[in-house]
Amino acid sequence: MSQHPMGEWTLRCDGGSRGNPGPGALGYVLYDPSGAEVEARGEYLGMVTNNVAEYRALIAGLEAARRLHVDRLRVCMDSELVVRQLTGEYRVKHAGLKPLHAEADAARRRLAAVRFVAVKRDENARADQLVNETLDEVLGTGDRVS
Repeated sequence: MSQHPMGEWTLRCDGGSRGNPGPGALGYVLYDPSGAEVEARGEYLGMVTNNVAEYRALIAGLEAARRLHVDRLRVCMDSELVVRQLTGEYRVKHAGLKPLHAEADAARRRLAAVRFVAVKRDENARADQLVNETLDEVLGTGDRVS
């Protein structure tokens, strides 16, 4: 198997639901160190909250990075809650998020170096697009996830 270029990769991930809870989806895009898009995925999640969808997007993206033998990863998310929970700035108080936090933390530890960056929503437009396209396809609507 060929190795990818050395350097820091970027994972942009997003999750959302139409209603909270409501039908939700995840989206992630993985970029190599040169900025080339290597993998993009949207997946329907069923009835979930926005925070569950955000965590599921992160976990799916981290698993993709591991599968591609990524060592160094910058994770960009517009969910300040998830970013701050994973950096230890916020405690995970909601019982339903604790298992997802543990799963995301374990997935992160399988990579050599991961850093989290909270970004503005428009900086994650491609991942957000995957969420909305997935929901449009499944639900047959044009409503947007906010």
